[in-house]
Amino acid sequence: MRIAIDARKLRDFGIGTYIRNILMELSRLDRETDYIVLCRPDDVESGDVLGQNFRMVPETAPMYSVAEQFRIPVSLARERVRMVHEPHYVLPPLVRCRSVVTIHDCIHLRFPEYLPNRLAHLYAKGSMWAASRKADRILTVSEASKRDILQYVDVPPDKVAVIYNAIDERFLAPPNPQRMDMVRQRYQLDHPFVLYVGNIKPHKNLERLIDAFGRARSRAGDDLKLIIIGDEISKYPPLRQSVHKHQLDKHVRFLGFQPTETLAAFYRLARAFVFPSLYEGFGLPPLEAMACGTPVVTSNVSSLPEVAGGAALLVDPYDEEAIAAAMLQAVGDESLRADLIDKGIRRAHSFSWAQSVRKIHEIYMQVAV
Repeated sequence: MRIAIDARKLRDFGIGTYIRNILMELSRLDRETDYIVLCRPDDVESGDVLGQNFRMVPETAPMYSVAEQFRIPVSLARERVRMVHEPHYVLPPLVRCRSVVTIHDCIHLRFPEYLPNRLAHLYAKGSMWAASRKADRILTVSEASKRDILQYVDVPPDKVAVIYNAIDERFLAPPNPQRMDMVRQRYQLDHPFVLYVGNIKPHKNLERLIDAFGRARSRAGDDLKLIIIGDEISKYPPLRQSVHKHQLDKHVRFLGFQPTETLAAFYRLARAFVFPSLYEGFGLPPLEAMACGTPVVTSNVSSLPEVAGGAALLVDPYDEEAIAAAMLQAVGDESLRADLIDKGIRRAHSFSWAQSVRKIHEIYMQVAV
């Protein structure tokens, strides 16, 4: 039997993490099935760490393009695959084999104002509808996302399977004192700080976070800082304007992308982790922070309460004052901090990529027969 996995987003955040972990766990779990991994040409060598039953096949069709609507079906037919897994919401109508599609969230339908134009919204809506109707099974990453899918697409509830994401095992490993000292010295972390990790798209709500931090800092004293790790700040100029508006230029730092080992050190060094997103299909960063023993403040909307599982302070993400108050609690209330740290570590350990990929593999086997 031959199964294809579309891995063209292998190096991306979010979906890329999902694809990488599926491939790694499948390579440990299944050495019998032949896997065809459609990837960008410069990712072919990354398949060397997988088993001999995995073959990397270069595919140059850009994501979300007209070209992929024709070239992906041709590639699948040429490789004579029995089933394909599309780990995002585009499944070309011309695909003739059986199929599984993952819809991580419905953000483009819930917040169309964040898309560049109306055409992009129509493309997202049409692609999600078509993929949901055509696929033999739909995977999603939280009960909240399943509810959204069923709201926007008329499919039977039992067609949608919820299989949680998990975190990189390196966040669960014991702290590395040398790495933490190196990060502390390199980035001059000589003041207590609260941390945000993730991209800086509008729905991440960072302008309100900056406002809330300014309020919290005025009560906590001059020492408290905010560190934002993720995309380059040049991608979203209003954030820099927000920092200027609140006169926080010396107290808010944008550090861009960081490798996993360095990121784990930042989590562990932070006084608290704050993630006031307006919408998440799953939301890995709060779980990563919990695994590292850092108190978490996050939103009371979409999937975040489900993921947090009672191990975080939940706030209304539209209320800057509520975010500020929870931030101060997470930073200054030692009894609360100890409770959040204990609950967070236990919560993070309840998620496992090995367990999740076993469930995904079971669905592959059901669909591909």
